[in-house]
Amino acid sequence: MATEKKNDKERSVEERLQNLYQLQSYLSEIDRIKILRGELPNEVKDLEDEIIRYQTRIQKYKDEIEELKNLVAQKKGDINERRIKIEKYEEQINNVRNNREFAFLEKEKEFEGLEIELAEKNIREANEKQEQKAAEIVRAEEGLADNKHILEEKRKELEEIVSETRMEEENIRMKAKDLEQKIDDYTLAAFKRIRKNARNGLGIVTVQRSACGGCFNRIPPQRQLEIKMHKKVIVCEYCGRIMVDGALVGEVQPEVEAPVKPKRKLSKNS
Repeated sequence: MATEKKNDKERSVEERLQNLYQLQSYLSEIDRIKILRGELPNEVKDLEDEIIRYQTRIQKYKDEIEELKNLVAQKKGDINERRIKIEKYEEQINNVRNNREFAFLEKEKEFEGLEIELAEKNIREANEKQEQKAAEIVRAEEGLADNKHILEEKRKELEEIVSETRMEEENIRMKAKDLEQKIDDYTLAAFKRIRKNARNGLGIVTVQRSACGGCFNRIPPQRQLEIKMHKKVIVCEYCGRIMVDGALVGEVQPEVEAPVKPKRKLSKNS
């Protein structure tokens, strides 16, 4: 009975390793398809972000122009009011009774004149800024149009590649999803974590020429023996990848040729 349980346990480990290796092959195939697409998805995303930045910039310029227009309208209103005041002061000056009143009205008239000059200066500056903002809008709209054109081409190019590989990728993803149901949650989570941290996306590798198939560091003989026994899940002490015996997953390992010993030269005396 104990032997049966032991064999079931060993078989369970073997199945987990086989399923993990098969899952890795599916995921590697999906990675290959993504590589075929190259940097296009990232380029499309960057262009979309750039278009949003252009649109935001254009809207900002338009809002600033609107504020400047409101400022100009306000300053023009101030100028009209101050000119009315000046006309009123001029009428009062004609009817002054003493020098003190005259000096006061002249001062008020001068003050209003200075305020008008300042308002006119503000209007000129605001109009100049409006022209600058309008020019910025033109440049931004040109950049926006260029990016939209490039984005359209990139999207078409990406769609062509995706359409060619979509069916293949969907089939592989379905197989991978079905296979994940056969793997326990703990082992699957550990595998995904290892794969995420691995530079080449390999979470499980075979032993190749007495070395880890992921980082190629040499594996001690005792460790190799444990891997071949399939009694437990073993990870590489250097890169953390799960290691599996190539024979278990049907991978033929290249034979290492024994070094040819040089022939011993016979001495003249022999």
